[in-house]
Amino acid sequence: MADIKAPLKRLVAPVRSLFVSDASAGVLLILVAAAAMLVANSPFAGEYKTLFNGYWFEKDVFKLNTLHLWINDGLMAIFFFVVGLEVKRELICGQLATAEQRRLPVLAAVAGMAAPAAVYLYFVGGGGTLSQGWAIPAATDIAFAMGVLGLLGSRVPASLRLFLLTVAIVDDIGAVVIIALFYTANIKLVWLIASLIVLGGLIAMNRANVSRIWPYVVVALVLWFCVLNSGVHATIAGVVAAFTVPMHRKDGNSLLETMEHSLAPWSAYLIVPVFGFANAGVSLTDMGVDELLAPLPLAVAAGLVLGKQFGIFSCIWIADRIGYANRPPNANWPEIWGVSVLCGIGFTMSLFIGELAFVGPGSMALLREEAKIGILGGSLISAILGYTILRLTTKHPEEEPLQA
Repeated sequence: MADIKAPLKRLVAPVRSLFVSDASAGVLLILVAAAAMLVANSPFAGEYKTLFNGYWFEKDVFKLNTLHLWINDGLMAIFFFVVGLEVKRELICGQLATAEQRRLPVLAAVAGMAAPAAVYLYFVGGGGTLSQGWAIPAATDIAFAMGVLGLLGSRVPASLRLFLLTVAIVDDIGAVVIIALFYTANIKLVWLIASLIVLGGLIAMNRANVSRIWPYVVVALVLWFCVLNSGVHATIAGVVAAFTVPMHRKDGNSLLETMEHSLAPWSAYLIVPVFGFANAGVSLTDMGVDELLAPLPLAVAAGLVLGKQFGIFSCIWIADRIGYANRPPNANWPEIWGVSVLCGIGFTMSLFIGELAFVGPGSMALLREEAKIGILGGSLISAILGYTILRLTTKHPEEEPLQA
């Protein structure tokens, strides 16, 4: 019996390790994306579309009248709230707390957003409708990228894992700013003023040292409703509300960390997978070779695969050479290149921005589908290429994996 158990344990161990490590959330996203693609190209494709895009009621009853809108504008506000909590914690007492710690991740994230945007605009030829999608390849998916690193275990130096995490966090800040500034509908002044008043209430609660969770939750929901109707994208309310949550309570415990630890698993293992399943499904049967090789999917994929690695790797190399910021310790240049390639995984944020970039039926719906092809293709290539580079170049078996 023991002879049978030993090989079974060896067979199951690698699979089990995927779901008890940093890789678990990333592996779940891969499975969700694959499931969405399978369903969208199966006999159940019609039911899939109806489930997420079928109208519940008229638009004048309430703005969110489909399950897809509730997921993207409602459920994802919680995801952005968790992002905001994480960013605030990192800025106050984490890996972005000092100017020296922020220097390289901020520089790398900015370059890693600018270069993909430039590559995208080059491939689509500058202006026109396609130029609206310039920010699609600018985002990095934390869970997906950390998941690929998790597959490599302790082979990757801890300093590089930490660097990838901090770059992705700064990248999220950039994505939020881009959404707020460039993907905002017509502003409704009354609702915007109402949003600012509610935000003032949250700030006042922070200053008054309100240390219970439910008042922040209630007022944050009011803020979300006001922002939803203001023309600014509703998910911005999640980030803004998170920044008003106090770091410490009177009893010395952290209210922010309590909320983050409570919500983070729900965000990683429910909200993001639901979003991925609702948005990643693309019907390839409706597309010919011309659509698959159209300028938009090629531009998005090129931005993720080429732009990300060039922007991040080159800025790290230049910063290290001129002495502005040192490269991550205990990491060689091939390893840094591999992590730079992994930053081209842009699943969640890229899909989200793609939905905002091309709004409307008809030709816009086709552009959204083409953008998804580019996102999925570019992210898959970046994941495989980055994993291969790191697998061939990393030699750090003595290091323990960094806990995200």
